[in-house]
Formats: sequence, structure tokens, C-alpha cells
Amino acid sequence: MILCSVEPHNNESFVMPGPLTVRPVTRQDYEQWLPLWDGYNAFYGRSGPTALAGEITQMTWSRFFDAYEPVHALVAERDGNLLGLVHYLYHRSTTSIAPSCYLQDLFTTEAARGQGVGRALIEGVYERARAAGANRVYWLTHETNHTAMQLYDKIGEKSGFVVYRKMF
Repeated sequence: MILCSVEPHNNESFVMPGPLTVRPVTRQDYEQWLPLWDGYNAFYGRSGPTALAGEITQMTWSRFFDAYEPVHALVAERDGNLLGLVHYLYHRSTTSIAPSCYLQDLFTTEAARGQGVGRALIEGVYERARAAGANRVYWLTHETNHTAMQLYDKIGEKSGFVVYRKMF
């Protein structure tokens, strides 16, 4: 699931100091990546007593740097500060020879919302998916995430599928 709000609030205009850069995460980003990751998880109710176990966060982080893992991360940076993250992975499909790209996590700082950061991160995934030969990028969001869906309706299309799951 993903979260991002990029539509301006109350028609405010924003002064954006430096240029926005979307780039692959580096090991040096951990201290700034972690609060974004924690914020993303808190949005989906995974904080406090329901927080992810520390080993899940550590494994997630390590996968970004393992060449054998299909999991990748991009960050949005301005003036040395990380404003957002996106995690995505490639997988096979029974209906295509080309891989599919699943955009799993998207989050921006509250201060960065309404400034195009979420859009830039998604477009960064689109660019990398095309380069990897993927034939689609897809994602999920919670049905109550109306603010983010305003963006998603502009840059993607609803598939019409309903997600079912069973947790173990």
C-alpha cells in the first residue's frame, strides 16, 4: 500500500528552495530513511504495540543493497534532506513474459505534500520499470486514502480488481 498527498492544500503557493532529486537510496541515507519508514508504517497502524518488529525493518533495509533481491528503493531529496521514499519490486507473472513492477510503499513528509514529491517518486519508478523491461507498474492504497487517490487518478488507472487476503 502507498501513501502520498501531493495536491496543494487551500490553494497555497509553495516556495521550493532547491531542486528535487529522485535517486536510489544509499547506505548513508538510513538515519533520514528510518523516520520516513516509521511514518509510513504509522499511517497504516503499525506503530507502538503494533509496530513492525525491528528485524523486519532491518531486513527491508538490507534488501535494497542485495543484488539478488528484487526489492528497490528511491528517495526524494532536496537540499540534503529526504522528503519521501518509494519501495518497489519486480516479479514474474503467468500472463506476461515481461516482469511486473509492484510499487509497494510510498510516503512523503507532511511538509513536502502538495509539492509534487509523490508524483516525482512514482515517475521515478515508472522510468526504472521501463528500463528493466517491465510492462506495468501497479500499486494498492487503502480505500480511505482519498487525498492520495486524487493523484493516483491522474497518473494511473484503476484496474477494477478487488484484493482478498488471508493473514497467517
